[in-house]
Amino acid sequence: MAIPTNIRSLLSGTVVEWARIEFKITWDPAASLKTITAFANDLDNWGGGYIVLGVKEKDGIPIKPYDGVPLDKVDAWQKDIYEKCKLIRPGYMPIIGIDDLDGKTFLIIWCPGGDTRPYSSPKTMAKDDKERCYYIRKGSVTAIPNDDELKELFALANKTPFDDRVNYGAELSDINYILVKAYLKEIGSSLYSSADEMEFVDLCRDMNLVSDLPESVKPKNVALMFFNPSPERFFPYTQIDVVQFPDGEGGDKIIEQTFKGPLHEQLRDALRYIRNSILTEQVVKHPDKAEADRYFNYPYAAIEEALSNAVYHKAYDEREPIEVRVEKDMIEIISHPGPDRSVTLEGLRTFRVRSRRYRNRRIGEFLKELHLTEGRNTGFKKILDALQQNGSPLPEFETNENHDYFISRLFVRKGFYDYQENHGNDKDNELMHFSVSTVLDTIQLRDLLDFCEVPRSRAEIQERCGYKAATYFRNKVLNPLLESGLLEMTRPDSPNHPNQKYIRKKRG
Repeated sequence: MAIPTNIRSLLSGTVVEWARIEFKITWDPAASLKTITAFANDLDNWGGGYIVLGVKEKDGIPIKPYDGVPLDKVDAWQKDIYEKCKLIRPGYMPIIGIDDLDGKTFLIIWCPGGDTRPYSSPKTMAKDDKERCYYIRKGSVTAIPNDDELKELFALANKTPFDDRVNYGAELSDINYILVKAYLKEIGSSLYSSADEMEFVDLCRDMNLVSDLPESVKPKNVALMFFNPSPERFFPYTQIDVVQFPDGEGGDKIIEQTFKGPLHEQLRDALRYIRNSILTEQVVKHPDKAEADRYFNYPYAAIEEALSNAVYHKAYDEREPIEVRVEKDMIEIISHPGPDRSVTLEGLRTFRVRSRRYRNRRIGEFLKELHLTEGRNTGFKKILDALQQNGSPLPEFETNENHDYFISRLFVRKGFYDYQENHGNDKDNELMHFSVSTVLDTIQLRDLLDFCEVPRSRAEIQERCGYKAATYFRNKVLNPLLESGLLEMTRPDSPNHPNQKYIRKKRG
């Protein structure tokens, strides 16, 4: 049975954290059964983990060259894994996959967090040893829990996170096959090549998207969140609202835009809209040096991380949208409820946050596979690094004593609009001299022209504008800009030259 990722991703460590993977050169029942039990207990709601057989490791990192599993061992090891896992109580069975890389074969044991934890397994493989133990993961180590951890493990019994629960109000047909295949292709899963040959229900089972009972196949909530075109049917207000206040919060003018659809698509659409309509780059030239200073009102990487975290941690059983409020001097990203109880108000103020438990372990898995969010407790650092690189003020993170809400507050770069007011008129006057029939607004157009102060390829300009369809981009953006004289070709005598680039036309 295949797993919903591939050996290349696991060996790279870019999608699944090293702490969630154990590399073994061979199948060792005594050690590996404890690790399988620990992943199944999933005390910190990481989403379980993986054991990869056929790979040497040092300090938890795989070592090349990869040996692979001898072909004459593949079947025997699989049978023994299934046999030994019958010793886990209550019943739990991992998913075993076979994958190939560079002519070598690997066994991957996928151990998602179980629904009926806590789990125990024999302390040793000796036949006369009746002692059983609970195991958990502490970082990248499998260990026996202490008294407090054991109490917490029992408190989690039968508390399946909302995103991993079965939705009895939906049917298998509510999972869209096209969306599933598009996802598998994007992440490079080995399931993609065999999806057309499988029964759809088997494909969904392999991806852990449906219930295990064959007599009542129902989707899990996470399947409806990512692979249904309208998840708001099942989870009202599953959407991102971007609200702009150009004249301030008390002004009469309000611009609203709502993004719906599968979680990853609404997130990407909202980020694209923010990048194209709200973010502006400032180019400051200096007479005493050749290079200009470039910075944004808000760095995109900080907004991307903050909004991705809001999608990751929102409670989808609460009827509240994610709201992005854009004022002249700041952007607020608001989601409900607040962070885990282990996150303190003092920790938020000092940017020292170590959340002990994630609310949506399955949503996190999918977002990580799609590279829309990173690993554990890295979001704050990424936001701080992006703000520092842009010269922006420190952010604010807010919740209340009851953890009812969470706000990420990003402030505009100091002096950004003061400079724009003093130096931006010439650019605006230049745009007013032309009738440009494009789909870009004035802010987007100014940003694009600043971007083209140096020669850019068609692909670079298209990516900057956020369009996927090349023909639409050429007809609606590139050609009108050329016809209006705002852009010019670097090779005007050879319009179709493979190295053709475009630059902002200099005006006398």
